[in-house]
Amino acid sequence: MWTACGKFLKNFPSILTFIKAILKGITMTNFGYACLALGVVDTQMKSCTMRTATPERLREIIEHNLQVLMRLVQYNKANHIHLFRISSDLIPFGSSPVNTLRWQEEFADEFKKIGKAIADAGMRVSMHPGQYTVINSPDDDVVNRAIADLEYHQQILNLLGTDSTSKIILHVGGAYGDKLSAIHRFYRNWNRLNDSVRSRIVLENDERIYNIVDVLKIVGQLGIPAVFDTLHHSINFPKENVSEANWILQCAKTWGKLDGRQKIHYSQQSSAGKPGAHSKTIYTEQFLKFYQTVRHLDLDIMLEVKDKNLSTIKCSLMASETNNISALEREWAKYKYSVLEHSPSGYLAIRSLLKDKGAYPAEQFYSILDQAMDEPLETNNAVNALLHVWGYFKSVAQPDEKKRFLSNLDKYKNNTLKLTIVKNQLYKLANKYEEKYLLQSYYF
Repeated sequence: MWTACGKFLKNFPSILTFIKAILKGITMTNFGYACLALGVVDTQMKSCTMRTATPERLREIIEHNLQVLMRLVQYNKANHIHLFRISSDLIPFGSSPVNTLRWQEEFADEFKKIGKAIADAGMRVSMHPGQYTVINSPDDDVVNRAIADLEYHQQILNLLGTDSTSKIILHVGGAYGDKLSAIHRFYRNWNRLNDSVRSRIVLENDERIYNIVDVLKIVGQLGIPAVFDTLHHSINFPKENVSEANWILQCAKTWGKLDGRQKIHYSQQSSAGKPGAHSKTIYTEQFLKFYQTVRHLDLDIMLEVKDKNLSTIKCSLMASETNNISALEREWAKYKYSVLEHSPSGYLAIRSLLKDKGAYPAEQFYSILDQAMDEPLETNNAVNALLHVWGYFKSVAQPDEKKRFLSNLDKYKNNTLKLTIVKNQLYKLANKYEEKYLLQSYYF
């Protein structure tokens, strides 16, 4: 009984928030990220080339990748992330004859355990096949491979025991010089998919050919949901002058009860990349401007951004109704040396901001953070951060480790050694001396 009471009290703030949301009619928005997590130890997927894809090598990689997926699920649960896209690379050559393993049977128990962890975490998962999975191609070989790939994705989600709310996100495909014929070909090949695959597919607007109006027409014919992608829409928008929130409401009508909550994709344009390139982080001001237009809707928002889980936690905390400053303090502990490396003034500003324990300055915290991390890296600031991190080891490091660090530091100061090499030495020391505070930070 006491254990149950303890668990209830531990989760009381989130339970209370949920009850308040129901009473006030406020929706609970879930934010999620795709495939990989930054700053999480031992979560890198492995792969191989076709030439080295022996059964033994494939078995080894699959075992590793499933362990990584379990770690990611556990990380998401610990950080209250309820939306996650599983990497299509989970099983190397999963839809190819190159992979002769009966991996579906051989790793069934591992999939079952991961699926239980996903369910226990209240997590919704999805998958998104790559750009070569195109079912409206005029090339039959391309279509056949696409169908096999969709069946592979469906097998993953089935093996995890997920229901029809776990979706496979798909683009319509190419136009091939005749958009109308390409759409009719999509319909024709759609009928070649099995029922299990069709029940999971949702269509997304793209940045070049099929805008949200096209997608809504197609899903209307097929009776499946539409995913609205904000960045794609900003590049490939229809003639109708309608707000993003309005398009999202139109897409909401395509989501049935068995499809789960409506899901959208949110991302921001990279200032340094070509049109459609995702930004390195979700910037505070732009996000909040968008979020104010949709916060009353019942949405799952998948963030497509380079810093993955970091922006997911950022958006969740800015949208939070709990006003719990300890959550910001935990994030600050992970960011602090990265901020110090870029902007000592930003470092001091955030420290000062978090002194008021009765406040919840999430917007100000992330605004300062955004500005600090965008400042160009200067050698003196980087050295300052390196010395702060070295402080964790200077009393325990061996003489040869100290000598090497100081030598590397001098070389970096003299521009004869890359910063990444010096930081990599500190990362190895953090592992050796089990400095969890550093290992859990975003500095490395």
